[in-house]
Amino acid sequence: MLDTLGAFLTVLATLAAVTLAAPRLRLPQPLALALAGVGLAFVPAVRQLPIDPQWILVGFLPPLLYADAWQTSWRDFGRWLRPILMLAVGLVAATILTVGLVAKWCLPQLPWAVCFLLGAIVSPTDTVAAQAVLERLRVPRRITAILGGESLVNDATGLVGVQIAVAVVLHGAFEWGAVAAQFAWVAGGGVGLGLAVGALFAFAHAFVREPQPAFAVSLLAPYVAFALATVLGASGVLAVVVAGAFVAWRVHRIPPVARLPLRAAWSQVTFLLNGLCFLYIGRESPCLLAAAAEQQGLWRAGLWIGLAVIATRLLWCWPNAYVPLWLWPKARAREGGYPAPQGVALVSWCGVRGAVSLAAALAVPTMAGDAPFPGRSEVVACTLGVILLTLFVQGGTLFPLVRLLGLRDDGTTAAELRLARERLLQAGIARLDAFCSERSCPIAVHRYREAMVDELASLRADDAAERDRAGQRLAVSREVRSAVVAAQEVALLRLRDAGGIDDEAYQKLLADLDLARAEVGAG
Repeated sequence: MLDTLGAFLTVLATLAAVTLAAPRLRLPQPLALALAGVGLAFVPAVRQLPIDPQWILVGFLPPLLYADAWQTSWRDFGRWLRPILMLAVGLVAATILTVGLVAKWCLPQLPWAVCFLLGAIVSPTDTVAAQAVLERLRVPRRITAILGGESLVNDATGLVGVQIAVAVVLHGAFEWGAVAAQFAWVAGGGVGLGLAVGALFAFAHAFVREPQPAFAVSLLAPYVAFALATVLGASGVLAVVVAGAFVAWRVHRIPPVARLPLRAAWSQVTFLLNGLCFLYIGRESPCLLAAAAEQQGLWRAGLWIGLAVIATRLLWCWPNAYVPLWLWPKARAREGGYPAPQGVALVSWCGVRGAVSLAAALAVPTMAGDAPFPGRSEVVACTLGVILLTLFVQGGTLFPLVRLLGLRDDGTTAAELRLARERLLQAGIARLDAFCSERSCPIAVHRYREAMVDELASLRADDAAERDRAGQRLAVSREVRSAVVAAQEVALLRLRDAGGIDDEAYQKLLADLDLARAEVGAG
């Protein structure tokens, strides 16, 4: 019991330390966590901690996908649907084929079905890795939308391929009709179940006002979608993504008192699960590499397969980024013209594999009927080789690549935020004027109106000097409000320490001051 507790504390302390250190070391957080995980593998208590790889697929993946679906811009997803499907479906299929051929060439003793199973396992980019890297890259929204959409969908297509390949190995037969029917059910059933679960939980959210039950309901949704799809043989990944998208579209039905705590809670959950995924990769690496070293040729095979994965993405992205747009002008207009070569270069290099591929490989059955599953050890070893190669070579060079390419945020999101703030301020001023025309308003309300007018002027005044004056008035107002909140915090603490109020009252009032400080910061 104490060993397990010690291992748990060690993992949490490592996660916190690496998260703080990675930006200072100028390392991508996924890479830094994987390196730290390698170190944890030599800590006896952590090394002996039993972790079923199914926990990554069943325990970690649903909430991470659900949170990503909440944060995805579905308008952008629809606008750039063609390149997203080109990567999430077309590239996955091309990777399965290429890896299958290379694996058969490197490891001729493996059956064809096992070679293509390996291709399906390493075909999807890792959702966790992609989002962890994209969060720190200030690149044009077109790139982030395409890469984010790909990472959401390609897990589903890749894991469907794994499911079909395992079935072919176990049953020893491949029939195009049966495979097509199974794929249609897996994909269509996942979408249908996702819509049903999303509608159910969007309805439930409208009636749950308390933050704690609201979070419990929200956390339950991805697991329900994944479990129902798994039981019915559909795609759990697609079900979770569709359910998350539906609930995010109806987020306005969640009571305001629950929305802010809900976002904060999900932020902490995704941070914790993301970090644990990469620590898991690092922890498993030494043991799996040692096992692979005992088999001749696996190192070479893993290297060739990893290079094939990288090369396939490079060769796939460039022609598919331009040729379809040249053939279909309407698609070119909808997507905003031809993509910049620098953006295509970045997208073609964002092919990091991670915990999902490793968990899928480790979850391959050990037995096929009465005999051992053919080539299971080779599949696991080569999968780990692909993960490490893409994580260190591609993930480790993304930041310098962005600087080298000179990519910058195109300002689209900032412009939309500016326009939205203008509309919100206009609506607020109009409603306040209507309210004060109906009844007498105290002077504080008029001061509130003046603050909104200043903020609107700082955004849209034609005269630069007027914008500057409005901005200066806002800065002073925020500085004063921040100083007032700080003074109130000091007075509240003194009151508690003097015994004037108990800790429960202190916590409630401190939460009110925290909200006021957050409002000052948001302004």
